[in-house]
Amino acid sequence: MSYTAKDYSKLIGMEGFSEALIKNHFTLYQGYVTNTNKVLDTLNGMLKDGKTAIPEFAELKRRLGWEFNGMRLHEYYFENLGGKGGINKSGKLAAKLAGDFSSYELWEKDFKATGTMRGIGWVVLYQDIANGNLINFWINEHDVSHPAGCNPILIMDVFEHAFMLDYGLKRADYIEAFFKNINWAVVEGRLK
Repeated sequence: MSYTAKDYSKLIGMEGFSEALIKNHFTLYQGYVTNTNKVLDTLNGMLKDGKTAIPEFAELKRRLGWEFNGMRLHEYYFENLGGKGGINKSGKLAAKLAGDFSSYELWEKDFKATGTMRGIGWVVLYQDIANGNLINFWINEHDVSHPAGCNPILIMDVFEHAFMLDYGLKRADYIEAFFKNINWAVVEGRLK
């Protein structure tokens, strides 16, 4: 059940993202993949050895959420990058955003405002599977705050490693670069 880091080298050369920033981000992602595998291997060994009632097992079970979600969120993030041009204004995602937020522009304003809030974490456009609604969420840490029963549609990393090397404290400038590189076809493909 081992996970393998995916190759996102096609993202090198994106407008607004230096090669050094992207490569550092890939290294961080590879660490999450490695640690996910290590935690799962250790937990499986503890299970086989009957060591499930010890504090170390409990702590590793808690740690698994951090490592696994760090891996998976970065995969979603990298996969929704690499595009050029804006959203297909006649597509189903644009129509859904306009319906749920009154207009695409209001959705974008809300998403960007969420991204510029103080703190570190993620901004995720989620679709509530129960009713289909789209909602922008602030996710503080990889392993907490994810809304139950929701499908991630668009993921933006706003931890410092995603922008500081290129933008310093100018997170809003990073967000503009992020928007220039969204692969809207991938994002729309995630819509249920």
